[in-house]
Amino acid sequence: MTKVNILVLCTGNSCRSQMAEGFLCNLGFNAQSAGIDSHGMNKYAVKVMSEIGIDISNQYSKKINEIDLSNIDVLISVCDSAKENCPVIPNIKIHYHFSFADPSLSQNILLYRKVRDEIKNYIFNLSKKLST
Repeated sequence: MTKVNILVLCTGNSCRSQMAEGFLCNLGFNAQSAGIDSHGMNKYAVKVMSEIGIDISNQYSKKINEIDLSNIDVLISVCDSAKENCPVIPNIKIHYHFSFADPSLSQNILLYRKVRDEIKNYIFNLSKKLST
């Protein structure tokens, strides 16, 4: 079976989409993330992912226009702003959407862990659909 190419999109590609990319790659998917804008990597996102053994410290924040969209099969938007402002991507076979709270609006590590766990559960359940 050919692996699908997945793009995870959020507003600033600093936290939620980075965590989702980390989970997807950890599950063996070809995944990358981007944002409508680029806000830099969020140190708390890196920290809470490392707490569960997933290293996203080598990932970097980028805008969607920095991604080669021609080979993207699946789009996952993780916030309403990204869904509403996403450019048309012609080859997308399916678009999944779930709006997660933005933990970067806070410096509360507990909120980062909560959102991380929500994203983990969402990606785990979605991975079953992506694997079929």
